[in-house]
Amino acid sequence: MQPDFLIIGAQKAGTTSLYAYLTQHPQILSAKEKEVHFFDLNFDRGTAWYESQFEIASSAQNLNHRSISGEATPYYLFHPCVPQRVYNYLPQVKLIILLRNPVVRAISHYHHEVRLGFEQLSIEQAIEQESTRLQGEVEKLRSDDNYYSYNHQHYSYLSRGIYIEQLKIWMSLFPKEQFLILSAEDLYSNPAAIFKQVLEFLNLPDYELKDYGKYNAGTEKNPSNHDLEQQLTNFFQPYNQQLNDFLGLDFNWDF
Repeated sequence: MQPDFLIIGAQKAGTTSLYAYLTQHPQILSAKEKEVHFFDLNFDRGTAWYESQFEIASSAQNLNHRSISGEATPYYLFHPCVPQRVYNYLPQVKLIILLRNPVVRAISHYHHEVRLGFEQLSIEQAIEQESTRLQGEVEKLRSDDNYYSYNHQHYSYLSRGIYIEQLKIWMSLFPKEQFLILSAEDLYSNPAAIFKQVLEFLNLPDYELKDYGKYNAGTEKNPSNHDLEQQLTNFFQPYNQQLNDFLGLDFNWDF
């Protein structure tokens, strides 16, 4: 069974919460795992393996022909090879994207890597060394389908927040009606309204959840670093403006 929708990113932007809400809908069937990672990390396993990740959904589909399925892997948005792979295999798939203030996202991403034991540098050092850590990695990923870049997946604090570059690639392949682009801040502040909007996009009837809790939220309490926040705000400002102009939206992310 092939999925009907993909939540492709961004990382640390509420994708776990949104997927948890969606899979509570009686007509949305979950994959074996929220993050299947087929188009980025498991592409060599082939499409038969990917479709097997929806076996439970396929079994339930026989009982309810109106049901749909999907998965949520936030690395898809950022990985340079994924857009073409998805287009080649699922040209009609619906694509859902959550975008979060890239300053807040980068800081959250850093603490996520520290919490998992993948990052030992200070946040200032990690940001300063990002370009060195990522040098040549995109080219290697594009030239070798079997290449895995640890640095590209884990140390891309700033790069993942340059959404305009990622969206232009995706939107050069898929028509805009197959995208639903949402603000993570809107999801956090009014999850019921965003959930309703996503159901409309998926052509499903409205459904009321009893609880709209946050899933996979970071637990660290970060001391405020205004100098760093201003540095990151200045870095992202031109990219955010390009994004707003490109989409005709205003995310109001600048501090």
